Amino acid sequence: MTRGESYIHPTVSTYALMLLAWLRHGPESPQPLRSEHQQDPKALLRSMVNHQVLATMVVSDRAFETSDEASQAIQLLSKVAVEMGLSNVVSDLGMAESLGREEDDLMDDVPEAIPVKRRKKIDDVHAMLAEDGTVMDVRGGEGLGAELPSDVPFNLDTLRKHLAKVIFARRVLPEDVAARQKLLEESVYDVAVERLKYTTDRLEELGLSNPALKTNDLRQMMWDWHSKLKERLAVEIATLNQQEERVKRTDARKMVGLSPFLLLLKPEKLSLITILELMHLQDSGGVIGGMKTARALLAVGKAVEMEYKAEMCKKHNLSVPTSGRMPSNGYFSSHGYRDLHTQRMAAQMYVEENEDWSSDWTQVVRVKIGSFLVDCLMDVATVVRTKKDQTTGEVFREEQPAFFHSYEYLRGNKLGVIKLNPSMTERMAKDSVREALHPRHLPMLVKPKLWLAADDGGYIYNKSSAMRFKESQEQASYLRRASSLGNLELVYTSLDILGSTPWKINRQIFDVVLEVWNSGQRWCKIPPAEFDVPEPEKPANADTDPKARVAYLTRQKACSIEKANNHSKRCGVNYKIEIARTFLSDDIYFPHNVDFRGRAYPLPPHLSHIGDDLSRGLLMFAEAKPLGERGLRWLKIHLAGLYGFDKANFDERVEWVHQRLDEVYDSAENPINGRRWWTHADDPWQCLATCMELKNALESPDPLAYECALPVHQDGTCNGLQHYAALGGDASGAKQVNLDVTDEPSDVYTYVANMVEEQIEADFREGHKYAVMLKGKIARKVVKQTVMTTVYGVTFVGARDQIEKQLKERGDVDPAECWLAVSYLAKKVLSCIGDLFSGAKEIQQWLNISARLIAKSIPQERIEESLLRYNKAPSTRTRAKEIAKIKKETMTAVVWTTPLGLPIMQPYRATKRRQIITSMQSVYISDLNVPTPVNLTKQVSAFPPNFIHSLDATHMMLTALECRSQGLTFASVHDSYWSHAGTVDQMATVIRDTFIALHSSNVMEKLYEEFLERYKDHLLPFSSLVMPGTPS
Repeated sequence: MTRGESYIHPTVSTYALMLLAWLRHGPESPQPLRSEHQQDPKALLRSMVNHQVLATMVVSDRAFETSDEASQAIQLLSKVAVEMGLSNVVSDLGMAESLGREEDDLMDDVPEAIPVKRRKKIDDVHAMLAEDGTVMDVRGGEGLGAELPSDVPFNLDTLRKHLAKVIFARRVLPEDVAARQKLLEESVYDVAVERLKYTTDRLEELGLSNPALKTNDLRQMMWDWHSKLKERLAVEIATLNQQEERVKRTDARKMVGLSPFLLLLKPEKLSLITILELMHLQDSGGVIGGMKTARALLAVGKAVEMEYKAEMCKKHNLSVPTSGRMPSNGYFSSHGYRDLHTQRMAAQMYVEENEDWSSDWTQVVRVKIGSFLVDCLMDVATVVRTKKDQTTGEVFREEQPAFFHSYEYLRGNKLGVIKLNPSMTERMAKDSVREALHPRHLPMLVKPKLWLAADDGGYIYNKSSAMRFKESQEQASYLRRASSLGNLELVYTSLDILGSTPWKINRQIFDVVLEVWNSGQRWCKIPPAEFDVPEPEKPANADTDPKARVAYLTRQKACSIEKANNHSKRCGVNYKIEIARTFLSDDIYFPHNVDFRGRAYPLPPHLSHIGDDLSRGLLMFAEAKPLGERGLRWLKIHLAGLYGFDKANFDERVEWVHQRLDEVYDSAENPINGRRWWTHADDPWQCLATCMELKNALESPDPLAYECALPVHQDGTCNGLQHYAALGGDASGAKQVNLDVTDEPSDVYTYVANMVEEQIEADFREGHKYAVMLKGKIARKVVKQTVMTTVYGVTFVGARDQIEKQLKERGDVDPAECWLAVSYLAKKVLSCIGDLFSGAKEIQQWLNISARLIAKSIPQERIEESLLRYNKAPSTRTRAKEIAKIKKETMTAVVWTTPLGLPIMQPYRATKRRQIITSMQSVYISDLNVPTPVNLTKQVSAFPPNFIHSLDATHMMLTALECRSQGLTFASVHDSYWSHAGTVDQMATVIRDTFIALHSSNVMEKLYEEFLERYKDHLLPFSSLVMPGTPS
């Protein structure tokens, strides 16, 4: 562990044991023992810092048998940290003093995950640990551009420390999951201010007077800014309030109205929000060492709004209904629906009197609030820059602004930016993953709060929205209206069902993932710790041959991008592992909401079943159920599908698994050191999880009675085409997407490929040039993407690009002729798809025409107003302008209602930038709440796929509701439905029944009737009567 002589990373337990040995047998202990291998505390702490091991985790390790020993360890390390100038370690250890430990902890035998590290570059004055533990200036010794020891990225380090507290809370409150959930949702700003205050108080108590440390510690600087800013804000807000009151008394129309928003939170909270949001935005939006001004101001204003709403939720202390709500009459009876609505309205009475605070703020208000706060911060925030004279050794210090405003050109546009002082960027190892993980976005330890309204449900103490959209009051108004009318009861209930499914971390998979991760090797989509692709060699003629130089620079740029992506992906995996490790012994829940089309998503972004193969492999149902004979069969079918053997019938898949049971056992018993059969699967981590579960079942005394918690999937076959086939009564198309009974699953992609091959064969016999070139090369993969995207309205150009990519990957088509050959082939593929799914094409055309007419229509009253202005126009020129304005009245978006009552509004409008003058600069924002004409092209092209997505989402919700009625555990990833292996057959029956029920409800007829009713007062100007396919 010393001097890097060993390549084995020390663990938390290693440090704890060595620290304990020093306490018991060190020179100052009652029983001193001499040992040449014994490390002194300073060396131990320096090693911990270099290996990014948290001191708080070391002092809470089980090696310390008594609280006295743990307390002695904290005091010893704190003293050494002060001597070494490590104020952050001092504060972290202080926080550990108040935390106890239970007798048993399931985390004891779980190794830590070695965090992602990012090397820092020296471009001015830096500080690093010397061998003796002191802080030293390395500019003179290393020179510009030298590398410092790597550091844990800022966001990841914040997450690890927050999760460390969650682990501590488990030890203190092992049974009180509600209290632990409150800790998870605790305001990030409350945590920050307490942490900064504790750091400062602790340093003062210890009499720390090292000025270099005080100026170099990031949290110390932030606390100094906070102390100054909160006082400044208290004065400025009071002054602003007085000024606005005077203006209001003299002329209400000139009332700015900013102070009422600023008075909603205390100056202390506003100060912390401003500081932390700017720190998190560093290097964002393509601005190195800073951020775009407009983005910063909006982010600060939005953060103030969100924190205020979070405080209001806590203030209301809303109770959380936890009992089931399934009405005795069933969900789909009229009595059952009324029961649901009655129960929800009763629960919502808790907040009815206090709803004024929940409305969204406008973009203008957010920008102005952000400008006010950031401007105040920039006035008070300073840093001390130091520079050493290399000749005399004298150190010069200068106080400089921590932030400054300037302009930069980014992609040809002049942008206002807020830059950080270079000394600030030195102290922040900011990672490239831009999604800063907030405690509010973690999995939950208790069942999510039932959805009572459009903005009331999900997380308990923090406000969430039932629908995710981009600041659109138009969409929000449709949602709130439908909710107030009681039309969303089944939608809310389906979200409650999805959120109430309990999950747990698959410990067997986690252990393998952690071992692979800590090895640093590239393994099954886990990127390596050190980028293992060599940089391109510079050719000898790169400096003399322009073509060679351009080629070399292109390869070098691609390598740099790949290296950056490797780091970003590894950070993402690190997030998943840290979260999984924290919740290793808990049941967890994922609150859900929907997008504007009705598709459901979990709110936690980093680890959920909707994530990648690794995320899904790490998760399993918290409840296990007996397999039974059918469940054991489905587990084998599931394994074959995960490996990639999914085109054969079910009996063949089962037999395929039987023939490879030795590989299954080897994978389960020796996943890393065995033959690694599982690593070749399409979904390796899920495959490994299934191998382990199948082995456990087969080795149990009674495999049929084995209780299995692994989810088994039922995936649709090109669901969009399934819905089109059902809507149009297309028998031939239905057979190809498995809506008809067949001996084995149909493969629509292979069928289309064969159809295209037959047409090419006919052209080949006539000697067609491109038929000769392409004969025998139309594989399933060539046409798959085009068939899949047919439902999304793929154009000829889109299909051509998709097919070109596949042919180039094959490498057996002449590049000089590829373009024309691809155009020939794209026409053939689209023609075959149109022949096979003729009903789908006709429905798609009707949807496109309907959307075009709606988007070009104008409400009758707006036409009348325009005509009135036209008739009053004093001149011919003015009348011409009024006629031209009519086209700008096309404000009508396509709106429809799903069979479960969810209103869908397409949000596509022409963006209109709005200028807001602030004290810093003129900020241009795209305000979605400013009335603008619709984006005609997008409204038309997006309607068919969005409509199909809404039907798919409705089918999922119907399935969730019926599965809950039948007592089945249910989860979904859009068109992939999950349940226990033993209940797959029952779920499959529900899937079929709900699909039939959905498409037996005259979906297209109801859509037509809704359009007639919704747009009955709309007129179409003669200037807008343009046929589809002609210029509009």
